[in-house]
Amino acid sequence: LAADQGFVGGQFGLAVCHEDGMGIEQDDTEAARMFRLAADQDFAPAQHYLGMCYENGTGVDQDVAEAVRQYRLAADQ
Repeated sequence: LAADQGFVGGQFGLAVCHEDGMGIEQDDTEAARMFRLAADQDFAPAQHYLGMCYENGTGVDQDVAEAVRQYRLAADQ
């Protein structure tokens, strides 16, 4: 898979599929993990989605400080 090869678009797309259960089992933890992989490549949409995960405690432990950090990273791009 492109996501396994580090392709940010594939990682983000797969994260959305996991988040929504589109064609794949819904899995918030895996969605957050894939958002993290894409966010770590400075992909602003993934940083935003990862921020929402942290804000709401979806797939990760709730951490408002980390949510704000991710939102700032996305906004700075």
